Amino acid sequence: MRPPQKTNALRILDALGVRYETASYAIADDHVDAVTAAQEMGVAPEVVWKTLVAHNENNAPVVFCIPSQAELNLKKAARAVGAKKIELVNLRDLTPLTGYVRGGCSPIGMKKIYPTWLDETAALFSRIYVNAGARGLQVIVAPGDLIRATGAKTADLT
Repeated sequence: MRPPQKTNALRILDALGVRYETASYAIADDHVDAVTAAQEMGVAPEVVWKTLVAHNENNAPVVFCIPSQAELNLKKAARAVGAKKIELVNLRDLTPLTGYVRGGCSPIGMKKIYPTWLDETAALFSRIYVNAGARGLQVIVAPGDLIRATGAKTADLT
């Protein structure tokens, strides 16, 4: 079932002709991490992916998508993007950079197009869940379609 109101991420997927489904979960007053979101939706945490926004030593934003239960390896991430170092952006900078809020940040449809990297383990799955651009809403999409929608590259990030 599709949500009554489309997010920017879903409009972009529609424009590209990408087949997808959506899933939702109840949002609490506090932050719900991706592992908890997977539990709420009744799916394995390895198919639910989180979107992390970082910047390199020149303060240029970079986006990473990794499995919900994984931790971004900053050294591997820096190596993947050809940077000396990578740091996660401060949460207060997330919305001005992306147009999305914490817990509702999609790799698709940010305010600007940033270099995006998908952990190489995405190839193990026919479909993965990523945030659809709103808290409590996920889009279920083939990794190849996510790559097409974001221009992502793949690398070992965890």
